[in-house]
Amino acid sequence: MKRAIPVVVLSIAGLVPVWLYQPSAGSSTVQATTPAPSSTSSSSGSSGSNVVTSSTINTEKGPVQLQVTFDGTKITAVKMLQQPDHPQTTAAVPKLVAETLQAQSADIDTVSGATITSEAYKKSLQATIDDNAKTASASPSASASEASSRTVDGSALSTEKGPVQVQVTFSGTKITAVKMLQQPDHPQTTAAVPVLVAETLKAQSADIDTVSGATITSEAYKESLQAAIDARG
Repeated sequence: MKRAIPVVVLSIAGLVPVWLYQPSAGSSTVQATTPAPSSTSSSSGSSGSNVVTSSTINTEKGPVQLQVTFDGTKITAVKMLQQPDHPQTTAAVPKLVAETLQAQSADIDTVSGATITSEAYKKSLQATIDDNAKTASASPSASASEASSRTVDGSALSTEKGPVQVQVTFSGTKITAVKMLQQPDHPQTTAAVPVLVAETLKAQSADIDTVSGATITSEAYKESLQAAIDARG
């Protein structure tokens, strides 16, 4: 029995490292996750902003290509996407851009010592201006249509039934809405007004029929309407 004891001790001692390196029952695997990229938005500036890239013009000095930013028809920035790798071109580009922003056109002077690049720059710039103009004419902005809208108050007329005054909204020369600012407090007038307005929008003038039973109001309505049309100019 005495000889067996060291064997048992050694066996136990040999198991100790195994116990020490066994994973605990509560261990878990941690997976590395890539954080979701934060969302970024690139804004082109105001709602009327438009970025136009020109086609590449190849010159004997090298390619020339521009990217021009417009706010409506105003040139707000010019970026050279391609340009000749030459010291004179490098010196000329800031001058060309500054002249462009000041002149707001391609009608600028060439830069001495960089004539070829200057001419290609102006040709490329003019192409972007033309493209921007086509885009603007193809899809006029809402602000442009709003600018042509105008509201005019007609003259206020006193009748034996009560005061009559209209307010007319024009889009250019087109009558788009008519509102009664003053009208007689009478059932026949209340019934006549929608008819008069509908006839006005259809005829696009004050040359409309009177409404039966509301002759006095109708005549005053047409007079006030005509005054608004005349005031529109």
